[in-house]
Amino acid sequence: MSLSRGEKLKTGFVYHEIYMWHNTGNNADVMPYGNPVQPGIHIENPETKRRFHNLLEVSGLLPQLEKIIARPVTESQLLRYHTPKHLARVKKLSEGDGGDGGYFSPIGRGSYEIAMLSTGGVISAVDAVLNGDVKNAYALVRPPGHHALADSAMGFCMFANAVLAGLHALEARGLKRIAVVDWDVHHGNGTQAGFWEDPRALTISIHQDQCFPSDSGFTTEVGAGEGEGYNINIPLPAGSGVGAYEAAFDRVVIPALQTYKPDLIFVPSGFDAGAHDPLGRMQMHSEGYRNLTRKIMKVADEVCDGRIVMCHEGGYNAATVPFFGLAVMEELSGLKTNVVDPFYESMAALGGQELQPHQADAISSAEALLKNLTR
Repeated sequence: MSLSRGEKLKTGFVYHEIYMWHNTGNNADVMPYGNPVQPGIHIENPETKRRFHNLLEVSGLLPQLEKIIARPVTESQLLRYHTPKHLARVKKLSEGDGGDGGYFSPIGRGSYEIAMLSTGGVISAVDAVLNGDVKNAYALVRPPGHHALADSAMGFCMFANAVLAGLHALEARGLKRIAVVDWDVHHGNGTQAGFWEDPRALTISIHQDQCFPSDSGFTTEVGAGEGEGYNINIPLPAGSGVGAYEAAFDRVVIPALQTYKPDLIFVPSGFDAGAHDPLGRMQMHSEGYRNLTRKIMKVADEVCDGRIVMCHEGGYNAATVPFFGLAVMEELSGLKTNVVDPFYESMAALGGQELQPHQADAISSAEALLKNLTR
């Protein structure tokens, strides 16, 4: 893509209808059906993501974004992190009648190829940003990736999208260091595991304390070996609102990024910290997500020429997620639509939106980890 003089770079956007064809089957939310569990719809179904895309189109924002064509990841790229045994298991299930690829990770017929395009979409976004084709990018991909482990699918995730895209940036594109800021309501355990001993990546996860996985995401998990000190968890108490999230960014996330100075910032973007999400108990709203995006963009301008790649993760309230996503996309692109979030006023009025003392204490515990970055 060539730009005429004075033309500004746009925000890149990755989306493909085939992502919505990943079939998670009949479940009751996350539980397999079977008497006494009545069959229903799996909680990780296409609706929230498709409605996010549709609102971008209806709002008029979508045509003003730069479309990034996703290309499938190769198996050799997958093997930078995942084991051959994991790939073989997912492929076998995908070629047959499906099944669980690990732990709460349903795989349908054809899901292997869809997941390859999901990971590939994030890598395509990385290349578009690093090539200077776009100023930043959002990859609205499915299935998600931040729980996937090297040898197992987990938590609806088959392949570790952010890990694999990060390794591509480091090993194929020659970056020296990257950072991952995960604001999904659940701990980004897969991303943490992927860079556990790697000082080339600063991994930060801000999540609901002991939500999922319930045995990970503690402030004591700081990495190991050469990677010790480069993993920061910010487990917030259930019920935390915008005040707690903004304080966590101001006191921990932003200072950590300013100290580490990554060449590229990834944001695994889950919207399940939004109020009324069925799989989280937090109180974020669209303006809260807009504010977090603004903070990330400001520090990215300082340390890495504004290079940000967001990859979509969770978010399961089909009515509200599109408005959270639109706020993020408006901020990323610098373009405002005429859409007003109809849920904002009621969410902003929820009790406890301001930073609470016990939440501040939790943030202080994470803030103490910053000293590890200056050694």
